[in-house]
Amino acid sequence: MKSTVYIFILLLITSILFSCEKIAIGKDEINSPENNFELLWNDFDKRYALFNVKQIDWNILYDTYRSQVSSETTNDELWITFTNLLDHLDDGHVILKDPVKDRYYESSGSKIDLAKEEFSLELIQTKYQEYNSKTSEIGLTFGKILNKDIGYIHLSDVEGDNPSTIDQVVADLKKHQAIIVDIRNNNGGDDDYAHRIAGAFADGEHFIYTVQTRNGIEHNDFDPKKKWFTRPEGNEQYVKPVILLTNRYVVSGAEIFTLNMKAFDHVTHIGDITAGDHSDQSLVRFLPNGWTYAYSTQLYLMPNGKSLEGIGIAPDIHIKNTKEDISARNDLVLEKAIKHLFDTYGIE
Repeated sequence: MKSTVYIFILLLITSILFSCEKIAIGKDEINSPENNFELLWNDFDKRYALFNVKQIDWNILYDTYRSQVSSETTNDELWITFTNLLDHLDDGHVILKDPVKDRYYESSGSKIDLAKEEFSLELIQTKYQEYNSKTSEIGLTFGKILNKDIGYIHLSDVEGDNPSTIDQVVADLKKHQAIIVDIRNNNGGDDDYAHRIAGAFADGEHFIYTVQTRNGIEHNDFDPKKKWFTRPEGNEQYVKPVILLTNRYVVSGAEIFTLNMKAFDHVTHIGDITAGDHSDQSLVRFLPNGWTYAYSTQLYLMPNGKSLEGIGIAPDIHIKNTKEDISARNDLVLEKAIKHLFDTYGIE
């Protein structure tokens, strides 16, 4: 009963929010190619958070792409114009959907598509793990590396109903000399959830980033910075050697998890650079032609004041698989992590 009521309330809230979004864009707006372009461009101009850090001149892009749109422009042509325009943002939180033709566009989708082929959880579970255990959290599985005193955790997202599940996982794996935390092919989720999971490995409080939300018509209008810190969570923390594995398909909330983990002295980050898509995403926006879209609304800065948007978080040790490695049933990144634990700590 509680779950039924919760679902009903969630659907009601979602309906209200979407209705508000329609009003915000203008549900009675004229459905013409020119007006759809103007609405999208102006909405980004007033609310998108990352023009300055990405060094994008949105006005020049207007001049370039507005001239390609006329009353004779077809929806297929308009789709191409929009995606070409939004390509300049290189931002995984910038999306465009056409429900009629079932089209979906993501501004930084190409790098993620490549990374997806460079990792296989099935390969790890069948070749490298001694056992694999599921949890109540769909995206959280764990086990032990075959013939090694090393625990293994894989996170495919950072969202769910009970992030404290990580406490039981750590309790089960604490007998091992090290743990590999693998977040390759993680599509993100909730920042608070990411902080909670990382808290099971925290060695203390560390200042890791600031967040600001765009709040004005100028591209540099933001509310005051809010500082975020790591924090220990749960009854105990695992502070023996930990290896964090990433690839380019580590996005958004998963990158917040990465920033947490990199702050801890006992964690070594191995793999490829993350996606560089830290910001939170707007509510769904609606256009008169039925298309929907969303964009980044916040600015995340590192303690040194720099942004990693479009850049990503660099590992301590850079190594990546190719899709040929995976096809040959080899995960060179995981093997590097195992070797590093032996070379550095004598763990095997």
